[in-house]
Amino acid sequence: MVTSAPPSLPTASEWPLGESPLDIAPAGWRPTPFHDFVVKLHSRCDLACDYCYMYELADRSWRGRTAFMPDEVVDLATRRIAEHARDHRLSKIRVILHGGEPLLAPPATLQRVVSTLRAALSPRTTAQFTVQTNGTRLTEQRLRLLSAAGLRVGVSVDGGRVANDRHRRHLGGRSSFPAVDRALRLLREQSDLFAGILSVIDLRNDPVETYETLLAYQPPALDFLLPHGNWSEPPPSRPPDASTPYGKWLVAVFDRWYDAPRRETRLRLFEEIAVGVLGGHSRSEQIGLSPVGVIVIDVDGSLEQVDTLRSAYEGAPATGLTLAEYPLDAALRHPAVIARQIGAKALSPACLDCSVHPVCGGGYYPHRYRKGSGFRNPSVYCADLRYLIDHIAGRVQADVARVMRQRA
Repeated sequence: MVTSAPPSLPTASEWPLGESPLDIAPAGWRPTPFHDFVVKLHSRCDLACDYCYMYELADRSWRGRTAFMPDEVVDLATRRIAEHARDHRLSKIRVILHGGEPLLAPPATLQRVVSTLRAALSPRTTAQFTVQTNGTRLTEQRLRLLSAAGLRVGVSVDGGRVANDRHRRHLGGRSSFPAVDRALRLLREQSDLFAGILSVIDLRNDPVETYETLLAYQPPALDFLLPHGNWSEPPPSRPPDASTPYGKWLVAVFDRWYDAPRRETRLRLFEEIAVGVLGGHSRSEQIGLSPVGVIVIDVDGSLEQVDTLRSAYEGAPATGLTLAEYPLDAALRHPAVIARQIGAKALSPACLDCSVHPVCGGGYYPHRYRKGSGFRNPSVYCADLRYLIDHIAGRVQADVARVMRQRA
């Protein structure tokens, strides 16, 4: 765990802190309601991943939180989510049970979230429930319980044993891979429960080998995640220049995936970029200008922005709001939430001058932070994203042109 002195808090001059919602939101703007609800059932973990934004980066507020979400907070959370869905006439919502490690919570707690929310929702709203786990506690018995509760399962793993164990080990250094491998094999045999894989990029891992290793588990979707960092705390092996180490890593995976004779799995980052290149709108906050629609409900009932903001500074995800005092709509009026909903209006001048900003969207919001100026900056991965987008655009547009010529 990090033992250094806590970082200094940002000043009100760091955008969008200290701004009035009226100063941030353009005239006529209306908020987009939340449709993804991250419910943190447990604030501790049984792994000690060295890149973890919860425990190893700038924010250490977890130390002051209770370990698990009490039943009364579970019930209040489900009421608030149902209230938000009803007030905004949402036809579909997604609920992600998260942590820490959510499977440290008793199975009855997971079942309680699903059953109480289903009972509270209007008949016009359908809910998809997913638990995002490190996989180490996923057994056949636990999988049966999750299936009975109507939960799908997403697993975090970084590749084969060597790749995964670079970062994702138990306290004391023991490998987590055998347990995760067992969990993924179980999910491969029960594909209706398998939501997908999240994998953090390490440049030391061969990109194609990593992709093919994960593909062997037959995930319906696969997300490669850039390691969290920003301009003040750069990610590993990301020098402050125009080099593109992460872009080249991702391009190698893209070409292998794109050239496959049949669709092997969804790779959402690549799909969203391709949609943007063709003039469509992203459905992910990782890329593009679509308004963010995610709210986090922490174990104590506090409302927070996306957890990955913990990589920026102490308290970065906080809104100051709690379920007991406020409806979820109150978070839609928070300046930082507004900043993540207004698209190009929140981008830096450098981003607006770039021709691919409608596709890139400035990059993932937490990766834009710079101490002293806040979040109105390009992504620390700006050069990598431009390299990747240009490559995907070239390949997709060439194929579109070829099809059009064949049809002429």
